[in-house]
Amino acid sequence: MNKTGTRTIETTRLILRRFTIDDAEDMYNNWASDPIVTEFLSWSPHPSADFTRQLLEDWISEYEDGEYFNWVIELKENRQAIGNISVIKLDEKIDAAEIGYCMSSSYWGQGIMPEALKAVMDYLFDVVGLNRVAACHDVNNPKSGRVMEKAGMKLEGTLRATGRNNKGMLYDKVLHSMIKSDRC
Repeated sequence: MNKTGTRTIETTRLILRRFTIDDAEDMYNNWASDPIVTEFLSWSPHPSADFTRQLLEDWISEYEDGEYFNWVIELKENRQAIGNISVIKLDEKIDAAEIGYCMSSSYWGQGIMPEALKAVMDYLFDVVGLNRVAACHDVNNPKSGRVMEKAGMKLEGTLRATGRNNKGMLYDKVLHSMIKSDRC
């Protein structure tokens, strides 16, 4: 595994880059305070922009670690931060990662998240040298699974009662993945 950390990735419509403290307002306003966005996530909506700013300070301090992968999703057309995508688990023993993501509900259904996910998977396979990239979603959130499928991940199965949402409720996780040899 190459410990490259978070580097800028550019796609047709997106710039995936490191967060800066200047992203706090966009993050808070566009997705972190939205209960629709966080409905199926493990964290609750942020109570204030100051809370978001403090979180970003913590994240930004991690960037010098070559094993920290956390991108803000910036839309080229308006230069707004509209979401984030990150490695939430990294297993060096088997060269594998699990990815998590979220994005402003104003941009759902436009193919933006599959574009970001595919770009991050390509980076993790080609630059970092991973062999496996996985992602999970709440069984009650099939649209997130559709993002994974559009990015080329394969359905592996359902893990019963293995997740806990921000309301403290257990849920079944649906697991998708791609291994390096699956790529076209």
